[in-house]
Amino acid sequence: MELTTDVLVVGGGLGGVAAALAAVRLGQRVALTESTDWLGGQLTSQLVPPDEHPWIEEYAAPGYSELRRRIRDYYRRNYPLRPEVAADPLLDPGRGAVSRFCHEPRVAAAVLEEMLAPWRASGHLTVHLEHEPIAAHTGGDEIDAVTLRDLRSGNELTVSAAYVVDATELGDLVELAGVEHVVGAESRATTGELHAPEVADPLDQQAFSWCFALEHRPGEDHTIDRPAGYAHWHDHIAPFWPGPQLSWEDVVPVTLERREWRLFEANPDRLAPFSLWRYRQILASSNFLNGAIPDVTVVNWPQLDYWEQPLVGAADPAAALAASRDLSLSFLYWMQTEGGYPGLRLRPDVTGTADGLAKAPYIRESRRIQAEFTVLEQHVGVEARPDGSGSEVFADTVGLGRYRIDLHPSTAGRSYVDIEAYPFQIPLGALIPVRVDNLLPANKNIGTTHITNGCYRLHPVEWSIGEAVGALVSFCLTNGLSPRKVRNNPNHLADYQRLLTNELGVRLAWPDEIRTHRD
Repeated sequence: MELTTDVLVVGGGLGGVAAALAAVRLGQRVALTESTDWLGGQLTSQLVPPDEHPWIEEYAAPGYSELRRRIRDYYRRNYPLRPEVAADPLLDPGRGAVSRFCHEPRVAAAVLEEMLAPWRASGHLTVHLEHEPIAAHTGGDEIDAVTLRDLRSGNELTVSAAYVVDATELGDLVELAGVEHVVGAESRATTGELHAPEVADPLDQQAFSWCFALEHRPGEDHTIDRPAGYAHWHDHIAPFWPGPQLSWEDVVPVTLERREWRLFEANPDRLAPFSLWRYRQILASSNFLNGAIPDVTVVNWPQLDYWEQPLVGAADPAAALAASRDLSLSFLYWMQTEGGYPGLRLRPDVTGTADGLAKAPYIRESRRIQAEFTVLEQHVGVEARPDGSGSEVFADTVGLGRYRIDLHPSTAGRSYVDIEAYPFQIPLGALIPVRVDNLLPANKNIGTTHITNGCYRLHPVEWSIGEAVGALVSFCLTNGLSPRKVRNNPNHLADYQRLLTNELGVRLAWPDEIRTHRD
C-alpha cells in the first residue's frame, strides 16, 4: 500500500503528536505512525508520569498546556472526585512526589486521541498505530519515502512526503536513512564538557527501565511466579551500587551517598524524604468520594534501571529487552516475598497490557543527529557557567525547557551524573541535520550530547521540540524554503519565530530571573 502526504511523522510520542498537531493546524496534510497501540510515548506506553519544572503552569508550550488542561477536565467529567478536589484548578489525580501533576497513562492516551480527533475526521491527518519503520528510501540529501510494517497484519505501507519527522524513541529513521549521527558518550576532548568521559564510548548509554503499575491489597497474596533471572538480580552487585539491586537501597544521584527507602512511609533519614510508593503515585484514593478508587503507583524506581547492555549498538537488543523485563518482575517478586508485601498487585488495566508491565520500555537516550549546532554542557550547566549568568541565549530559539542534567547509571558501568542546569532555550540549529534537508528530529534525537541529553529528554521539552518542528515544516512548505535556509537567513528566521509566537503562542525566552535560577 502507498500513501502520499505533506508531512510524515514516524513515532507517536509527545514530540510526534506535537509535531503532527502543529503541522496540521497550520494547513498541512500529515500522516502520523506509532509502533504501539497508544499515542503518547513516555507519558503513556512507557508509563512515566511527567517530570515538570516549577514554572510549568505559566511557561509550558501551548499544546502541552492544552494537554494538561484536558487531562484535568477528563477527571472532572468522569471520576467521583471530592468537590474541593474537582474545584482545584491544579487538580493532581495522583499526588505523586515527582511532579505536581501525576495521572493515569490511559487517560493521557485518550486525551491525545481527543486532541487529534477533528483533524482525523477532516481527513487532514491519518494515524497508523502499530506500525514500525523498516526502510527509508533516499535520493541525494533527501528522504523520498519511508516503508512501515503493520505489526498486526504484516502488511507494508510506503509513505512519500515532502518532510519526514523522526519522532521514534531510538532515532530509528536516523539509522535507516543513513543520517549522520552520534551514539553514546562523546569524549571530553571532543566536547570540552566538564562531565564528559575522557574516552568516547558509543556503548555508554543511559540505562532504560521497564515500568509497571501496582496497587496494594493488605491481607491478600498476589505473589507472581519466580522470574527466571531472579537469582542473578538477587545476588549480583554492580560496581557503582551499594548492594544488590533487589533491595530498598540505592544512591543519591547528586552525591552518590547510600540511602534506604521505605515503601509506604518516609524514612526519617533526610536522604529519602518521601515513600517510594508516593514517588510516582498516579491515583490518590484521598481525591475520590468514599475512597472509591484505590491508590495506584507506577514503579519507575532506580531498582528497575537496566544497565547490562544498551539497545543501540548492542549485539542482541532483543535479549536486552527481555532481561529488562526480567529485572522488573524480579524486583516485584522480591518486594512481594523478601520485601514483605505479598499484597502488591499488578494493574494490567492501567498499563493496557496483559501482564501489567508497560507497553514499551522507558527510553532515556537515543541516537542523536549530527546537527548544525550541538547543545553542550557549557551552554546550560551551572558548574560549566560559573559567572552565574544563566543559560546561553540563542538567537535561533524555538522554545523553552528546564530540567537537571540527569543521567542514570550507564551501560558502560558509570554511576549517576546528576548536575544542576539553568532553565534553557531550544536552539533551531540543534534540530537541523548537517546534510539531510527534509528529515527533522522530534524526540531525544536532536543535536545534544550524551551529557545535555540528560536535561532535554523529559516530557515538556519533547513536546516543545515537536511543536517547533511541526511549525517549521509548515513554514518551509508554505514559503518554499528549507529548514537550513530558515535558520541561516535572519529575515526568514524572524518570520518563522513570529509564526511560533503569534500563531501558536510559543514563548521563546525566559525572563532573566528564571533563566538565571538555581536549585
